[in-house]
Amino acid sequence: MGLLDFISPGKKNRDQQLNSTQTHLRIAEIRENVVVLKNGGMRAVLKTSSINFNLKSEEEQNSIVYSYQNFLNSLEFPIQILVRSKKLDIDNYIEGVKKLGEKQQNKLLQEQTFEYAQYIKRLVEYADIMEKEFYVIVQIDPTRSQSGESTKKFFSFFQRLAPKDSYADIKTRRSEFNNLKKDLTQRVNVIQSGLENCGLKVEQMNTTDLIELFYESYNPLTSRSQKLKDLKNTTIASDEEDAKEEKAA
Repeated sequence: MGLLDFISPGKKNRDQQLNSTQTHLRIAEIRENVVVLKNGGMRAVLKTSSINFNLKSEEEQNSIVYSYQNFLNSLEFPIQILVRSKKLDIDNYIEGVKKLGEKQQNKLLQEQTFEYAQYIKRLVEYADIMEKEFYVIVQIDPTRSQSGESTKKFFSFFQRLAPKDSYADIKTRRSEFNNLKKDLTQRVNVIQSGLENCGLKVEQMNTTDLIELFYESYNPLTSRSQKLKDLKNTTIASDEEDAKEEKAA
């Protein structure tokens, strides 16, 4: 099961999938903490902290600007910087407060705990409180993808799912994936080091985080009421497993 199963839930047969939203997305799959595009390109997503620049002293501000300038000048490849605004989601916090209330032995404290949870929930709903998240997207594309050659032949999403994939096809695709990921990891390390020198906390998003990110991005309203649960226990077949099945057959 992959990302697109979560983006377009309920579409089980191929005809429905061909007419669904996923046919218009550039994403083929998410695996091993990277996003794989239909043209064979790969993207890593880094989530960063923020800095309250105005609260810094003039010396600290100059240091941050100088570090960021050096970071940008050192880049030898393109990156994307994304600022995402979304409605504050404190559902997990509210659930935690309710669980504390259930454990309270004192009846009065229990009632006050439940009332506090309801108050916070209504406050967020009525005030429409927003939060900002900051991401850096690190990219790499295969040479033939940039030249436009053989894109459909090797990297069509639906060809990836086609049963005609041979063991040799899977092995070739896996080899290219490993080579591209190695280069992408080097770029991620450069970006992470540069941003940390600016005083930011940087963390690469894993597969689970990426699935949740795209699910929430493409389903902003649905994701508020229908949370993705137990993603860590979701089984995602790898190329190696597919290759073993193909070889055994």
